[in-house]
Amino acid sequence: MRTSHVGRFGLAAILALLLGLFLSAVPAQAGTPLLSVSSDKATATPGSSVTLTLTLTNPHDTPVQFVYQSVQPTYVTTQNTGLKYAFSACGGNVSACDTGATSGLVHHTVPVAAGATTTITLTYAIAADSACGSGARIDFYTYIYDEYQAGAASDSGIFDVPGNEVTCS
Repeated sequence: MRTSHVGRFGLAAILALLLGLFLSAVPAQAGTPLLSVSSDKATATPGSSVTLTLTLTNPHDTPVQFVYQSVQPTYVTTQNTGLKYAFSACGGNVSACDTGATSGLVHHTVPVAAGATTTITLTYAIAADSACGSGARIDFYTYIYDEYQAGAASDSGIFDVPGNEVTCS
């Protein structure tokens, strides 16, 4: 049995309609970046401190009920054994924070309403006897895990965090 041109057109039209419906079912804030990160300085010297600001935006249509975030040194940073620094403080919308090592762990204050933001700060101090100069750079990455839809759904991701050059003067 031969397929008519009308039958072929009908099948193509149905597939196009289904694809269009599927692509239009994107969450309301899908274009919103999950995390924006900044550092208060691009270079630092031994004995100084650096503050990182991390702003999380809830891209979901429901409130986020739980947010865990860790900030870890990159592999290259851990390989430079002369670098000496430690996280010393955190602030902002924080319900729990662990500092005092080369990484920081934070629980954001929740809930975070749909489309709303929450901002935390993490400060690290560079030791007075830290390595500095050529190749002395402290860089981080952050892992975020959040739960929404009353805990029925979750997201996670890894993001780069700007670090800084440790200069000698």
